Amino acid sequence: MDVPVPADHPTIRAKPRLSFWSIWNMSFGFLGIQFGFALQNANVSRIFETLGASVDDIPILWVAAPLTGLLIQPVVGYFSDRTWTKLGRRRPYFLTGAVLASLALFVMPNSPTLWFAAGMLWIMDASINISMEPFRAFVGDNLPADQTTSGFAMQSFFIGTGAIVASSLPYVLTNWFDVPNQAAEGIIPDSVKWSFYLGGAVFLAAVLWTVLRSKEYSPKELMSFTEPVGEKSSEEKGVLDAVISQNNGQSQVTRGVGIAMIGMIMSAWLYTQDLNKELYIFSIGTFLVGVLFMLSGLLQRRGSYANGFVTIMNDFETMPPTMKQLAMVQFFSWFALFAMWIYMTPAVTSHLYGTTDTTSKLYNDGADWVGLCMGVYNGIAALVAFGIPVVARFTNRRITHLLCLSAGGLALLSIYFMENPDFLMVSMVGIGIAWASILSVPYAMLAGSLPASKMGYYMGVFNFFIVIPQIVAAALLGFLVKSIFGGEPIYALVLGGVSMILAGLLCLFVDDRDSGKSMAVA
Repeated sequence: MDVPVPADHPTIRAKPRLSFWSIWNMSFGFLGIQFGFALQNANVSRIFETLGASVDDIPILWVAAPLTGLLIQPVVGYFSDRTWTKLGRRRPYFLTGAVLASLALFVMPNSPTLWFAAGMLWIMDASINISMEPFRAFVGDNLPADQTTSGFAMQSFFIGTGAIVASSLPYVLTNWFDVPNQAAEGIIPDSVKWSFYLGGAVFLAAVLWTVLRSKEYSPKELMSFTEPVGEKSSEEKGVLDAVISQNNGQSQVTRGVGIAMIGMIMSAWLYTQDLNKELYIFSIGTFLVGVLFMLSGLLQRRGSYANGFVTIMNDFETMPPTMKQLAMVQFFSWFALFAMWIYMTPAVTSHLYGTTDTTSKLYNDGADWVGLCMGVYNGIAALVAFGIPVVARFTNRRITHLLCLSAGGLALLSIYFMENPDFLMVSMVGIGIAWASILSVPYAMLAGSLPASKMGYYMGVFNFFIVIPQIVAAALLGFLVKSIFGGEPIYALVLGGVSMILAGLLCLFVDDRDSGKSMAVA
């Protein structure tokens, strides 16, 4: 239901600092969320290949995951900003997503066919996103500016801890408990199945901990922490909105027509060139963006501006400058990560183990080793997470993020030069450092630039700059590996390394206006 708005502004006061254990409890649910994401990232390509997908098909099969986040997160953020129940405003979404995601984790490893597995990835990712998105806003809601870096670092700790356990589960079950990691052709091994079953149980239990052990400020309390601005009367506001909506509506219609035409021209050109079908994601996506702008503009021209769709489109256009600057950093960071998640298993098994036979023991041993390595980089991230606020205090958040991303980029590049898969563990250190920073520093920089009343929505929109590079990677990398890289997936990791280093350099151009007051350790 809609959040009630108090008639007058309460006295402004500082948001109370929370104890270490309060921050621990409000972040604990991320342990379960990362169980879901880690099992997905480390095993879905393996499941796809087992069910018959070729290495060229894997990126397009993955595209459902980022598309889901693109749609789900801003919508969940928008509505969670306007929700208040007995459980609060964010916690109902935590719980709903956790129940759905746990069920999806139980079903995914029992997929009978490739198309069914691709559909389950869509459902699983949508459910995880419903649970995850409000957690970012939860930190902005509950913590003062001088604890936001520590709050997001705590989330990074649980993300790393959850991921190291979840990513390692197939290896641990096989090597410690003799659960088979091989099966007949087209059958998911038992080690993968039991990993997903355990992950579903942990996901739900961890989110329940946060729901039951944390609290939320009421809408009136949140307003008391926000500096009031001059309010216009309802009539004045209505007239002002009507004038703005007419002008803004026309500009959005014009912009939308232009964008849609570009998408149509791109689609026609791709058709004449007979290129990979994945590339249509760019042209169709461009066309749909244009259509959305046209619809928003037409609604505003008709005076229908007081609705969620128009608000989302307008707020997207007027996002804070810091958010726009961070968008470029996020784009190249997450392009690199998605290249790694898609291609780490096929790159390592082909480049270091010399096999592409998914039924062979050599391939499955290599895939298990990748899962273990994924766990290690997440473990490194968990350890590094608490050091990030310390480094940022002695430098600043931009320099800290630059150093961490550079370490990750060099680590990805190093895999190309390896001959022994044991050395992957060294690369995982650099990737873990980058991962810890990616999960905390951009959000800490962003939180200080966002209005409290739109914290959830803008945190959801910020996900665009995680999702869009993933869509680009899913659409482009398959084409590059097949047509440019000679079918060698290792070059996708090289491209990812270059992309991550570029993201680090772009950090230097971010206006981190709250950097000086956000370095305290919880």
